Amino acid sequence: MSTEGSMRAIIAALLANTGIAITKFIAAAISGSAAMFAEGIHSLADTGNQILLLIGGKRARRSATAAHPFGYGRSRYIYAFMVSIVLFSVGGLFSMLEGIDKLQHPHELNQVWIPLTVLSVAIVLETLSLRTALVEAKKIRGNTSLVKYIRHAKSPELPVILLEDMAALAGLVFAFAGVGLTALTHNPIWDAIGTVAIGALLIAVAVILGIETSSLLVGEGANADDTKKIRSALETTEGIDSVIHMKTLYLGPEELMVGAKIAVPAGVSSGDIAAAINAAEAAIRGQVPAARVIYLEPDIKN
Repeated sequence: MSTEGSMRAIIAALLANTGIAITKFIAAAISGSAAMFAEGIHSLADTGNQILLLIGGKRARRSATAAHPFGYGRSRYIYAFMVSIVLFSVGGLFSMLEGIDKLQHPHELNQVWIPLTVLSVAIVLETLSLRTALVEAKKIRGNTSLVKYIRHAKSPELPVILLEDMAALAGLVFAFAGVGLTALTHNPIWDAIGTVAIGALLIAVAVILGIETSSLLVGEGANADDTKKIRSALETTEGIDSVIHMKTLYLGPEELMVGAKIAVPAGVSSGDIAAAINAAEAAIRGQVPAARVIYLEPDIKN
C-alpha cells in the first residue's frame, strides 16, 4: 500500500509539473518575468526530482546479491537525497541568482495577463497534485500529524512529494504576488523580490529534505512504539526469560532488521531453544510486519 500510494503521488506530480514547466517557460519568454522564469526552473527541477524518485524505486526492487546480501532498499534513500541536492542547486540557487540579477537590472514586464493566467492555472493543478499526495499520505499516517509523519516516515517518496507540492504552491503565490504587484505599481522590483522569495523557499525545503534523508541514509532504527512491540513479543514468548540487548535497523523503507541477544533458561535442549526462537520470530512479525530480517542469539543470563 505504501509503495503503490507513493507511485501514484509521484506520477501525478510528474505529469502536473511537466505540463506546468512548459507553460511557465512560454509565459516567461513572452512577458519577461523573472518570477515566471524562476517558477519554470522550479517546475523543471520538480519534474527531474520525480524521475529520480521513480528510478530509485525501480532500483530498490532489485534482488539481493552476494555483494549486497540485504538488497537495494536504501536506493530509495539515495535518490531522495539527490532530490534535495537538485532542489537546492538547480531550483533554489538559480532562482536566487535570477532574482538578484533582476534587482540590479529591473525591466518592465510585457503582456502581464499571460503569466498571471498561467500562474492561476498552475495553482489549480498544483493543488490537485498536493491533494493526491495528502490522500495517499493519510492512508499511511492515520492519526499522526502531517509534520510528525514527514519527520519520521521511513518511506521517503511521499514526504518528498508533499514538501515539493507545498513549496510549489507557496512559490506560485510568491510569483503571482510579484507579477501582480508589478502590474499594479508598474515597478518591476516586485517581480525580482518574488523571484528571490521563491529561491529562498526552495533552499529552505531542500535543507529540510537533506536533513531528513541523510538521517535515513546513515541508518535509522525502529520507532519507540515498534521497539516496544518487538521487545514485548520477545519477552512474552514461552522459553525466553528476557531480552539482554536489542538493536534494530531499517534496511529499506519497508524492511526492518532486528538483532537481539535473548536469555533462555539453563539446561534446556537445543530443540526447545530453536522452537522458542521460531515462535519469537513469528510473534515479532505479527506485531511489526516490516521486521523481515531477524537474528536472535540465545544466551544463559547470569
